[in-house]
Formats: sequence, C-alpha cells, structure tokens
Amino acid sequence: MRKLIAGMKISVDGKVEGPEGMADWVKAWSEDYGLTGQIDACVVGGGMYPGYEGYWTGIKNEPDKPAWITGSGPTPAEKEWARFAARTPHYVLSSTLTSALWPNTSFVRGLEEIAALKQQPGKDIYLIGGARTAASLIDAGLVDELRLIVYPLIAGTGKALFATMEGRRGLELRKALPLPDGCVSLIYGIS
Repeated sequence: MRKLIAGMKISVDGKVEGPEGMADWVKAWSEDYGLTGQIDACVVGGGMYPGYEGYWTGIKNEPDKPAWITGSGPTPAEKEWARFAARTPHYVLSSTLTSALWPNTSFVRGLEEIAALKQQPGKDIYLIGGARTAASLIDAGLVDELRLIVYPLIAGTGKALFATMEGRRGLELRKALPLPDGCVSLIYGIS
C-alpha cells in the first residue's frame, strides 16, 4: 500500500500561518522534505489549491520573476518543484471546486477516495496541505508519516496545524536533523 506523507513548515508553537494568513517566516516553499523521488502524486485541500496552482504555475512560466508570496525570485529548489508539480497528478479534496488549470488535477470528494487512492499501485503520495485537510486526514487514520520543518520562532496568533484535530495520535520519531538558520527537520511515523 502507498504511504500518505504530510509535509508542513511550522513555527515552534505549531502555527502554519501567522495572524496575516501567511507563514512570513518561510523564505522558500520548495519541497524540503526529501520526498520528490519517493512520490508520484500529491493531495491538496480545496482551500489551498487555487493559490498553490497559481503560485507554482507562475514560477514555472516566469522563473525569473519574483514570486507573489515571498516577493523574492524563486530559489533553484522552487523552480525544480514547479516543474515537478506541473507534471505530477494532484488530487484536490474539495466538495465545491470543479475546475483546475493543470491537466493532471482530479477532484476527490471524500476521505474514502483518499483511502482508495492509497490502495492503487504507485509510489507514495505527498499531502501538501492545508492545515484543515492535514488534520482531517490524520484524524481519519490515513496519514502514515508526518514530516515537519520547524522554524525557530513563536508565531503567537495564527492558524495552528493541529487546531481542528479531534483525536489523539501517537507519533514515533524516525529522524531529527538540525538545518541551517536554526530550523529542525522532524520525521514521525503516525500510529
């Protein structure tokens, strides 16, 4: 069975967004979890998908133009992810969205469709987010692994990654790695 792996960038206090609705502490949105060679599909929540699709399409089509989220030019790793994302199937969990610009985008309406996707042949699946989608899939027992990059700041108010979690989940630390600028990469198995 394919694994569903969530990868999120958070503050020390577990926030994925600050009070302005952005994670302004994240300097680049590249796939920094070491997943690219291991995955062949992505899952994204419907609330996040339109901005996600626009952001990565912009980088792919105009790789030298500053990105709208960061205001800076894309990093080499962001350019690489933009090319990978454009050719990789994406499954959008949404009860309302019905169209996408990317031809490799499909819409899934319920958690049972995500469970069925895990049963299909292929590599692992990257759960990109957002926070509500990640929490609901963890609650449903569908997420096998959680990869976090923890930034060295306390965001205070903002959107917490686990704010909508209903149940308790045990985590098994598989790897911890210090990163530049005081960040830490954590990989957990979810039980």
